[in-house]
Amino acid sequence: MTQWPSHLFMIGCGNMAGAMLSRWLDSGLDPASVTVFRPSGKPVAPGVEVVSAAPDTLPLGTMVLLGMKPQQISAVADSFAKLLGADILLVSMLAGTTTTTLRDYFPAPENVVRVMPNTPVGVGQGVCALYADSATAPDARDHVADMMQPLGLVEWVEDENAFNLVTALSGCGPAYLFRFIDALAKAGEAIGLEPVQSARLALATVQGASTLATQASESPAALADRVASPGGMTRKGMDVLDQDDALNRLLADTLIAARDRGIEMAEGK
Repeated sequence: MTQWPSHLFMIGCGNMAGAMLSRWLDSGLDPASVTVFRPSGKPVAPGVEVVSAAPDTLPLGTMVLLGMKPQQISAVADSFAKLLGADILLVSMLAGTTTTTLRDYFPAPENVVRVMPNTPVGVGQGVCALYADSATAPDARDHVADMMQPLGLVEWVEDENAFNLVTALSGCGPAYLFRFIDALAKAGEAIGLEPVQSARLALATVQGASTLATQASESPAALADRVASPGGMTRKGMDVLDQDDALNRLLADTLIAARDRGIEMAEGK
């Protein structure tokens, strides 16, 4: 059973943080133990308190989740750094923001953990990559990992330099898969299928194939070859994807571009 924090204070609650909160609430987190800071004051969920200004104090042992845009860290630190004492467990989901940067802006908390979730966390099938520096206590690491379990797969990254690599793959990956599903549906239209039916078929095909891939003992590459009988329709289509290693090169270039943007963000660009 998940050991929830005595109090969760979320700074920002956009699409990703909102998906995490929704899943946590569905998994048993008491909404009365959650406070969300949103300048707009817009409600986020029944029973969850929303504040539009920094409170005077935070309860002892609060877990603070930074869920705003990375570019807002300076303004947030101006308002909240003095509230975050040594007992605060600081969890950041800010892309491209290193633990060194986090400790510069929020110097008091002893325990700092980075998390990079992806959007399927909202349905409990996401990926949460975690990193903590050597100053963070093992029990704090365990507490954050336990908190992430209801969201999906939890993976620790031991080298912070690899965090942007994981972000490029699993953090950004759902967007690339959504784009693929859309492209598959449009390809169905291009060969004559009715648009709504093509979209429905594309979604069901990707859902079924991904479920099979997660349950199979064979690799995805082996599964693809098993479907593609020599001289058949699937093989002819695969020949297009495999020509000049086009698909592999396209995806490698995609992840490289995402990785490099993470490096730029860490450098403040």
